[in-house]
Amino acid sequence: MDPFADLVRGVRANDACVGYVTLPPPWAQRFAHRAELTLCTFLRGDGWVTPSHGSPVRVGPGDVAVVRGPQPFVVADTPSRPPQVTVADGGPLLSTATDEFDAGAWPGPRLHTTLPDGAAVLVMGAYRAPGDVCRRLLTALPSVVVVPGTHAPGAKLELITSEVFADQPGQQVVLDRLLDLLLVCTLRIWFTLPDSRPPAWYRALGDPTVGPVLRAIHDNPQRPWTVSFLAAVAGVSRATLARRFTALVGESPLAYLTDWRMTLAADLLRRSGGSVASVAAAVGYRDAFAFSTAFKRLRGITPSMHQKHEGRASDPV
Repeated sequence: MDPFADLVRGVRANDACVGYVTLPPPWAQRFAHRAELTLCTFLRGDGWVTPSHGSPVRVGPGDVAVVRGPQPFVVADTPSRPPQVTVADGGPLLSTATDEFDAGAWPGPRLHTTLPDGAAVLVMGAYRAPGDVCRRLLTALPSVVVVPGTHAPGAKLELITSEVFADQPGQQVVLDRLLDLLLVCTLRIWFTLPDSRPPAWYRALGDPTVGPVLRAIHDNPQRPWTVSFLAAVAGVSRATLARRFTALVGESPLAYLTDWRMTLAADLLRRSGGSVASVAAAVGYRDAFAFSTAFKRLRGITPSMHQKHEGRASDPV
């Protein structure tokens, strides 16, 4: 395992909203569905994605864009066009002028429209992926990631498009898994593009000293790692590892380990409902007090307070 695999493994589609729509100009749609990540691609034509904070980004035919949420964003045929409709949380489309449902403009999960002679054909998939692991991925991304069509995983797009029209048993599960595959492939390609700016830990994966250490930490974060043990994994001295790791990643090996453990612990506390002691053990702490001290030092809140707050925030309304 490696940091990239761990981050994208924590982001899984579950009843994702996947839509296919043909849009005659002029058109502009505001998406306020609060999704942490949204994938969009134009099978025909092109458009502009404008995040809440940032400049418009052009998405050409065959390009795949990943929009970082949960803040709203606008997709339009021109960057200056005001939105005509808003896609709200849960999928309904509301006209910004009349607040009336517009069934012909955005179909919602697994459906499609057949407006003739559309200038643009747009496919979108929205992810709801709350949690600290997902937030860690989001911080590694700009507001809008675009992978050009020359690099994009076109075969996955064709599969998603054909499945949208299939209307067969298990369709939602198939769409969810195809969307997962498209997301992972798109981000992996983007991280390798010359003009992208991947996080330090991603660049460090290719280093012969630091790369094996990062993989060892992510393979077994619960192990009682010390700098000596990690240096043995890399086959270098403790001083060499500490110097090289800090230079490439921006923090010491043990600081990185602790931060990753607290990320995993935060999600475990939110999802599992287990005791603080059980979560502490799961991320490598035999002493729940030491775990609580480390968690509060990094997060500014005790594990039990985090569990109570996040559990309440994730309760259905």
